[in-house]
Amino acid sequence: MPRFSVIVPAYKVQAYLQECLESVLGQSYPDLEVIAVDDCSPDACGALVDEFAARDARVRPVHLPENGGVGAARNAGIEQATGDYLVFVDGDDTLAPDALRAVADRIKEAGEPDVLVYDHAHALWSGETVRSPFLGQLTEQGPVPFTLDDRPLLLKLPPVAWNKAYRREFVERENLTFPLGTDADLAWTVPALLAAESVATLDRVCLHHRRPRQHANSPVDHGHFDIHEQYDRVFEFVEARPELTHWRPVLFRRMVDQLMSALALTERLPNGVRAEFLRKSRAHYRRYRVPGAAVPLYARLRHLLVRTGSYRTYRAVRLASALRRHITRFVKSLARSVRSSALRLHYRVQRRLPLRADRAVFSSHSGRGYGCNPGALEAAFRSFVPGMRTAWVARPEHHHTLPTATARVRPGTAAYWTALARAKYLVSNGSWDERYVKRAGQVVIRTQDGTPLKRMGLDLRDRPAAARETDFAALLADVDTWDHCLSANRHSTLVWERVFPGGYGTLETGQPRNDVFQQATSADVARLRESLGIPEGSVAILYAPTHRDYRRGPRLTLDLERVLRQLGPRYVLLTRAHHVYDAPLTHASGGRLIDVTDHPSVESLCLASDALVTDYSSLMFDYANLDRPIVIHADDWEAYEAARGTYFDLRAFPPGAVSRSEDELIDIFATGHWRGSRSTQLRTAFRERFCPYDDGRAAERVVRRLVLGETAGQVPVIPLAERHPVPSAATAFAGAPLTSVPRPQAAPDGVRTTRPRG
Repeated sequence: MPRFSVIVPAYKVQAYLQECLESVLGQSYPDLEVIAVDDCSPDACGALVDEFAARDARVRPVHLPENGGVGAARNAGIEQATGDYLVFVDGDDTLAPDALRAVADRIKEAGEPDVLVYDHAHALWSGETVRSPFLGQLTEQGPVPFTLDDRPLLLKLPPVAWNKAYRREFVERENLTFPLGTDADLAWTVPALLAAESVATLDRVCLHHRRPRQHANSPVDHGHFDIHEQYDRVFEFVEARPELTHWRPVLFRRMVDQLMSALALTERLPNGVRAEFLRKSRAHYRRYRVPGAAVPLYARLRHLLVRTGSYRTYRAVRLASALRRHITRFVKSLARSVRSSALRLHYRVQRRLPLRADRAVFSSHSGRGYGCNPGALEAAFRSFVPGMRTAWVARPEHHHTLPTATARVRPGTAAYWTALARAKYLVSNGSWDERYVKRAGQVVIRTQDGTPLKRMGLDLRDRPAAARETDFAALLADVDTWDHCLSANRHSTLVWERVFPGGYGTLETGQPRNDVFQQATSADVARLRESLGIPEGSVAILYAPTHRDYRRGPRLTLDLERVLRQLGPRYVLLTRAHHVYDAPLTHASGGRLIDVTDHPSVESLCLASDALVTDYSSLMFDYANLDRPIVIHADDWEAYEAARGTYFDLRAFPPGAVSRSEDELIDIFATGHWRGSRSTQLRTAFRERFCPYDDGRAAERVVRRLVLGETAGQVPVIPLAERHPVPSAATAFAGAPLTSVPRPQAAPDGVRTTRPRG
């Protein structure tokens, strides 16, 4: 019995069906069957289905004698399915790489839920890929599994069948089938969510749904009238189950919202039938209205229009609303134009005034707080250049992180444009405003953001998921303003000069932000650990995964609480989500699981920890300067490589031990391999390649070279063998507690268990 039955209805999609089936059969999770249903398609869909069935035994072709629509085709597929879970993929859609593996992992993690809801993206005819706009409903935080009563906002997601996996036994138990009609998904999806005793979510794009191009000859869609019949079926389902009665007000409001949305689609609903559509909607309003049920204030006008059913009133309200929107947009646009014109004039005037040689402006991560390489350089500017006055560009919510000695500047203000126009030195790890005009005599220093493992710059042109809406022309225009680009090593130099081609000079000075690793003392480490609440005598592991371009939120495949239980009471986990996310890795912070996502300094977290666990984050290159253990958790290398791309295979040249599953990660610590001789050898080779200049004086080297005009030889590089980074707190612990961790053992049935080691 396969794990998944992927049901693919096909009708007039011959141009896309091959790509669809290849995306399913090419999944890294092979335990599946594909039931391809030819819905009596007049084109070559039937022949394509047979061709794939002849090539791959997992494909089971089904040919319907007459066209019955997507609902009938899916029902035919369900009848043939033998898999544990049903997955629906339309014939012109595609599964994302490694999607089924991610779905299988989440199903196992969630305890075999009845329904798993996952994310999707829209594949536009123009080649663009647009993520779905429902940001919060698919969060993986909180209890798992749950019921719809726990997360009712899931009903706000599009009522479609293809963004979910359904347990087949659940479908059979509830006798769920697709109705006929163009809105068949509605009367399937809503009952499935209502009846499910367990639901889970997966915040990962698993399917790309094609949106065809609308053109002058596109057929008018009369199927919007079908929505009334489909809601009849939904309410019949609820009425047959008294335990679902409390959902009637919610479904009623959802029905009104959908009816009004359908009415607003003027390009798909002909004017001649719009009044009839509204009258039919009025009948449904009266039929399913729940007396006494509250209607939100923002929706009362919408309900009034449906309740009265007057198309004239509807048109008048539409015209009034449109007029109000136009006036509001005009006023706001006028205000923005006036402000923008005033700032442009101010900037133009400031550019005519003399540069200030004693002024330097800094920024990090597009207006975030103080830190990274610009932060280390800002401190060095003040330390080594007498009279230098610095300013830091940051959004107001980050101003508390700035030192009192530097001026605070908000992006987009008059002070911001004054700083860009008058300061001689501009230092950042990202781009300045695209309206910035470089002046003669200004020195623009680009620090970058670490050593690159993942593809960057122009190398993202063939990686749409990672590039997103990158304007490569604007990127090159920004590069043309650079005078100097800092590099940590030869690998970085070769990458930067190729993916950011320009006339700047590359300085292999090391990463200024890593200076603290050579300058800190054991007292600093003790102080930092105390401030973070790390118990004395504990081994602190910093877990800092990078972001995924194909995911909206943090990716957490590790059961952190289980990891801690397996490691034993001497271990503490510091969890840090990537800065592009506005959410922690876990909300279960406390005790030995400490969330440090909001900590302003990742360098301080590195100093406080005894080992780093990461996946593909550039933090590993910085952490290697501490000469402390690093473990790479590469459980999705293929998916990451497919979406983002990398410059070398980290698994072949890692800075330490490599795990590919949660049990392997635990085993690495259980056996002591995380800090064993082999891991030390790997880390030594890694440091020699990527840490040649991080000797604690990188920031000083930059300032003396670029500001004071001294030659590079004035600050010689300390060889690796002569560097003595501050040791971790764990080096003072006895070895026994660290090697007595229970090691996962394989039980006869394949389930991992643990036992004390003698």
